[in-house]
Amino acid sequence: MKSVVRPSELREVVSAWRRGGERIAFVPTMGNLHAGHSSLVGRAAELADRVIVSIFVNPLQFGPNEDFAAYPRTPGEDRRVLESLQVDLLFAPEVADIYPRGQESTARVHVPVIEDILCGAFRPGHFMGVATVVTKLLNIVQPDVAVFGEKDYQQLLIIRRATLDLCMPVEIVGVPTMREADGLAMSSRNRYLSTAERAVAPAIHAELERAGKAIEAGDADFAAIARRGSDALRQAGFRPDYFEIRDAATLDEASAQSGELVVLTAARIGRARLIDNVRAQRKPG
Repeated sequence: MKSVVRPSELREVVSAWRRGGERIAFVPTMGNLHAGHSSLVGRAAELADRVIVSIFVNPLQFGPNEDFAAYPRTPGEDRRVLESLQVDLLFAPEVADIYPRGQESTARVHVPVIEDILCGAFRPGHFMGVATVVTKLLNIVQPDVAVFGEKDYQQLLIIRRATLDLCMPVEIVGVPTMREADGLAMSSRNRYLSTAERAVAPAIHAELERAGKAIEAGDADFAAIARRGSDALRQAGFRPDYFEIRDAATLDEASAQSGELVVLTAARIGRARLIDNVRAQRKPG
């Protein structure tokens, strides 16, 4: 596996692959890799001849009181994982490579409305930081396809919207959430959980599943379903930011016309803020 830091080095490698007619897939990450990331790399390898993975903890998407400094960084371990997955190239830029004029003076990418709801309402500026860094990385790598996890469902839709609106010639592919045996969505922030917190963390997925089954059984009182889910998480020891049911295609409020829905939550316990979602298909009529 080749490893590069500078965007110019990456472009030289990519140019050679392109001259050879090879298709390129890209998996952007913030490192601290787990089996969920491995599933993204596996899907990327199915879609292209070459796979590039980036590791970059993006300061622009962290708020002033968030965990940028404490975010788990495991570069040696990550490299071994990527080598075992036969990744072709690791791109691990420094902050100055991505923001050469500093974060305050960099151009920024906003995706109106959708960036300000759900997680965006609780983490102002977060999705601007995500959309900006992903746009920059896609412009540096110029892949044919980029792969993202569905656990960050709002992020996935924002990236799809940004690439579409900015006419970027890249296919965005979502990969289903990888879970622990007890249903907890895999996340780098799971490391923040104490033993006691880890024991109750699977309640998040259980409540999402319960809500999804109620919808699929024909319950159309979305507000009551969401309220029950939020109350149950609170009783389990969480501090929910939200527990909501939305249109899966747009993240608009669910309505009588919505067919495919998504139930989403973000909930805090101890130092961890965990997010997850499940899809639910409403019965016609």
